[in-house]
Amino acid sequence: MSSRTIAFIGAGNMTKSIIGGLVKQGYPSDDIIAANPSPEKLTALSTQHHILTTQNNLHAAKQASVIVLAVKPQLMANMLSELTQAAKAENIDLSQKLFISIAAGLPIARLNDMLGGEHKIIRTMPNTPSLLGLGMTGLYAPDNINELDQEFADDLMSAVGKTAWVEEENGIDKIIAVAGSAPAYFFLFMECIEQEAINLGFSQQDARVIVEQVALGSAKMVCHNETTSLSSLRAQVTSKGGTTAEAIKTFEDKGLRSITADAMQAAIKRAEEMAKLF
Repeated sequence: MSSRTIAFIGAGNMTKSIIGGLVKQGYPSDDIIAANPSPEKLTALSTQHHILTTQNNLHAAKQASVIVLAVKPQLMANMLSELTQAAKAENIDLSQKLFISIAAGLPIARLNDMLGGEHKIIRTMPNTPSLLGLGMTGLYAPDNINELDQEFADDLMSAVGKTAWVEEENGIDKIIAVAGSAPAYFFLFMECIEQEAINLGFSQQDARVIVEQVALGSAKMVCHNETTSLSSLRAQVTSKGGTTAEAIKTFEDKGLRSITADAMQAAIKRAEEMAKLF
């Protein structure tokens, strides 16, 4: 990964995870700056990763060639307004810097409006397993982003997991449904299994351990059999006329596939609605 000075505006969990992944991979810590109003968060980042920190967003931005927008969507407009006004007052040009947004629901057109003009912006959508370095991030780059900038953004988000690019910006909404929101789908299914295990007489502790291990083992089986389809893996543990077959038949009869599709479409619809909120 080529080294550029990166400014993270916002020091929440995703920022901490990305910085941790970068430093672990050998990225120079003195090429990373984090800006945040909270001195406690900045001290924690500086102590753990030996990066530069500041409470002044412009101070971070003017030193960097890459600016990661890592504040909550509802705070973005105010933050960028203050940043652009401060930059204008000091005659600092932000238009040639690469912006990478990890804020959900904010289209590039809206971010450009907040920045007051046309800028180089890449949108990303990581998910919460990124906090463990096991994330899945969707990325989108418009036509004004060159290949080197795309590669840099890909390397940046690869520090916390795997990546997938979408060709159209609305593909980010689809990534939200497929990956961004998806951990919650699995958690809900695990919750249901855990509760029924408790109903069957297992202790809460044992039920939790069983669900954790089954989920972990199942995921690893998928990862270790990359050339085997998911349907084939399912068939391998579904003996004809057996207990698993009866359970799968119940899921199918109750419409699990259509429920899943409807839920994912609902997530996409809500993502589209959220894009109009901020």
